[in-house]
Amino acid sequence: MDFITAMGSNDMGTLALGLMIAGVVSGLVAGMLGVGGGIVIVPVMYHVLAAMNVPENLRMHVAVGTSLATIIPTSVSSLWAHNKKGAVDWELLKRWIGPMLVGVIAGSTLAGWAPGQMLALFFGLVALPLAANMAFGKQTWRLSNHLPRGIGGSALPFGIGGVSTMMGIGGGMLGVPSMTLCGVPIHRAVGTASAFGAIISIPGAVGAAIAGFGASGLPPYSLGYTNLLGFLLIAPVSFFVAPAGAAIAHMTDTNRLRRVFALFIAVTAAKMLWDVLN
Repeated sequence: MDFITAMGSNDMGTLALGLMIAGVVSGLVAGMLGVGGGIVIVPVMYHVLAAMNVPENLRMHVAVGTSLATIIPTSVSSLWAHNKKGAVDWELLKRWIGPMLVGVIAGSTLAGWAPGQMLALFFGLVALPLAANMAFGKQTWRLSNHLPRGIGGSALPFGIGGVSTMMGIGGGMLGVPSMTLCGVPIHRAVGTASAFGAIISIPGAVGAAIAGFGASGLPPYSLGYTNLLGFLLIAPVSFFVAPAGAAIAHMTDTNRLRRVFALFIAVTAAKMLWDVLN
């Protein structure tokens, strides 16, 4: 409550504007490149909260929790669309949903316990190689001709669920390259990964709300580490802007778009690392 009463109308305007910018950028990216917006929402929201002087130990927690909440409606919509095209591997999901949920619980627990600076460091260190893969990775690269079974078959979805939850992303950024490297066709991988968002975001957002319950210094309209204002501004804006991103994609070279987006990820992640290490 102290933070809420200390905020003026200018701070609220900054928060609202920053959230809407995050929604616009994430919607464009989702439409242009077919990836979730969490990788955009988290760093943008982190820097907006920093500009508002939200306590450093809370910024990353709120950014991650809010991002997970905004992924819920878009992931459900995406799953519905991909399923209608027959692009979802439900047999794989049946095998992966258990270990992935365990990974989400583990990631949510670690994220709630970890200091904000550690979460920011983790995000930056993982985001940089993801950006490099997006810029230079080839869909033809293979580590195997089939997905792992046994312990490896459980460890992979566990890791995707845990790491994605700690980063506040929907799982596609990790899931799609993991599957294509193991011989899954790209369209099948994208369609199946659309279900990861629902599996990860719903329990992840609930866990963030519980972990931050009663924390002091939270931004206004926060339910634990999930900011309701962020959800209400980012999710609808992202949803309505996504078709514009898809239209742009048909008029522009996709590889160039991927490199531009990768550069954006790399710059925002590097800035986050700079803030944490200095």
